[in-house]
Formats: sequence, C-alpha cells, structure tokens
Amino acid sequence: MTSLDSLSVECHDESETHRLGMFLGKCLQPRTVVALSGNLGAGKTRFVRAAAEGLEVSSQTVNSPTFVLIHEYLGRVPVYHFDTYRLKDLDEFHELGADEYMHGDGVCFIEWAERVIDALPQDRLEIQINAIGETARTFNIRALGPRAANILKTLKTELLTDS
Repeated sequence: MTSLDSLSVECHDESETHRLGMFLGKCLQPRTVVALSGNLGAGKTRFVRAAAEGLEVSSQTVNSPTFVLIHEYLGRVPVYHFDTYRLKDLDEFHELGADEYMHGDGVCFIEWAERVIDALPQDRLEIQINAIGETARTFNIRALGPRAANILKTLKTELLTDS
C-alpha cells in the first residue's frame, strides 16, 4: 500500500520526543494502529509512553511488553501495546488476539511491526525511529489509509500551532 501522507520530525532531546509523542496521542482515535520500527534502543517504548500520556494514560504505568508481549492500559480510549520482537511467526501474533485488538475500540501500538506487517490493517500509521545521537531521534511517520491520513493531518496542524 502506498503512503497517503508523510512527515519527518527531528527531535534533539527526550523532551522534544516526549512532546511529539504527546501530540500524537492527543490526535489518535479508536481503531488506530501505530506500527513502530527502529533498532534496539531507538526509543520505541519511550515514544509509546509519551503517546499514551497524550491518550490520558499515566506514563508510570507504560512499560516495555517484551516479555509479556502485550500490555493493556486505560485512558481516554483503551491502549494496547504489543512487542513482537520475540514472536516466532504470524500465528503467534494472531494467537494473542491481535485482530480483535486492532479492530476493537482502542489504539494499538505495535513495536517491531516489521515482523508482523502482513497481519496489520492497511489503514495504519507507520513510524520509523532512527537514533541520530545519544538522545536525538528522527521520526519518519507515514499514513497508510484515510483514517491514518486524517490523524497525520491533525498532528501536523497541532505541531504547527505549537511552534
């Protein structure tokens, strides 16, 4: 599927990353899937923590789901946080009930999304996080599908308004 829209944001430190995540969280709607990719230590969980805070989830409750595979949080809408790094195949992802989560009433964040990309809905946000320094990151955000494009449009407006 081709991208409807994209945005690249460079965050020079953790406070800028937090700000971007908060703004994204405020823009997210039920049934949004956010597919996150990046190397180990790129900041996927840190970004999810900030976005979840924008969804009115206490940031202290958000942890990496590496060993439990999924965490559920209560916020403005339910937040489902997957880590697919340790999954052997797509069957394991489906066994977690991923389809129900992705088509339910919450927002899904999926770390290591490239491992399960064929199971993700076509309408989604994809975020590639690249470390460019100790705390500096580049976020390449692509909207695939009309719902994701509307969210990205709102995010761009929020970022411009805040500048």
